[in-house]
Amino acid sequence: MRAARLIRMALLLQSVPGLTAADLARELEVSERTVIRDVQALQEAGIPVRSERGRAGGYRLAPGYRTRLTTLDPSEAETLYLSGLPSALRDLGLSDAADTARLKLSATLLPSLRAAAESSARRFHLDAPAWFREPSTPELLPELARALWADRAVEFGYARPGREPGAPRRVEPYGLVLKAGVWYLVGRNPDAAGTAYLTYRADRITALRTPTDGAFTRDASFDLAAYWQEHSARFALSLLRATVTVRLTPAGARRLPEVTDRAAAERALAAAASPDPGGRVTVELAVESEDIAFAELLPLGADAEVLAPPALRGRFAEHARALAARYCDAGPDAADLAVTAEGVRGGGPAEDQR
Repeated sequence: MRAARLIRMALLLQSVPGLTAADLARELEVSERTVIRDVQALQEAGIPVRSERGRAGGYRLAPGYRTRLTTLDPSEAETLYLSGLPSALRDLGLSDAADTARLKLSATLLPSLRAAAESSARRFHLDAPAWFREPSTPELLPELARALWADRAVEFGYARPGREPGAPRRVEPYGLVLKAGVWYLVGRNPDAAGTAYLTYRADRITALRTPTDGAFTRDASFDLAAYWQEHSARFALSLLRATVTVRLTPAGARRLPEVTDRAAAERALAAAASPDPGGRVTVELAVESEDIAFAELLPLGADAEVLAPPALRGRFAEHARALAARYCDAGPDAADLAVTAEGVRGGGPAEDQR
């Protein structure tokens, strides 16, 4: 463990001279005290790590020194061949460049490592889009990617569903994210107060152009992965605008995270009171809307009983009556189904009507 960390520290100092103890601690996920001990260990091993004080100080390798720790082991070579999504590279117009890079990398590897790297590509394939959705690549995506690489602002219209594109807006592109087969642009509005980062669906961008005065200086502190994680969590919460009260059997409680928002289901179950004598729990579940709650809870069948709001409970009662009517000729069990549907006809919560 420590040996791998020491190698990574040496490579970091070779790649980014002037890293402070705090920088290295953050990158290596250790304390600053551990960083100081590791620097001493590197120095004792003959690696000339220098410490410089002052505002521009930090740890550096001696001028002209380069480590010989860059040889890949088999697991690293295998992992490197899995570091990109083929569909994403194709969408960005980078598939040819990626193929060439892999060929160059393969040519530099030892024969044993070359075989390990190539075998990983035969065993693993990363497919980003969700099931039952035909992926659509926005026409303007390669142009957006070029502006992103060059740190050049773009101007475009943005067409939300059912609306005409608004006035052109100027955005400094900071990142492109592929989420469940959909591309998103993360950008900063240079005219907004502070650092207002916004997210745009790439397939809604129209009339893209790159102005000649578009060069901008990227904020080096911006962390795309951290921004996206926070944005995704905030967006998911913003969708949950309604609450329904549901009584669940043990089977229904187990299956709830499978049919609705998992985080919302887990929060609801964690906040629920103790089960009743029949083992059922009553939860307050955050949902997008009553319509979506109806569609999501329906697969739970008799393992979920909606108690509130009354309108949603009434929809489930009506659905039960419709099922009873549909299957009235299906056999002797249909009578039991009709009785069950009749039991909730009034629309009010019932304790035990079986």
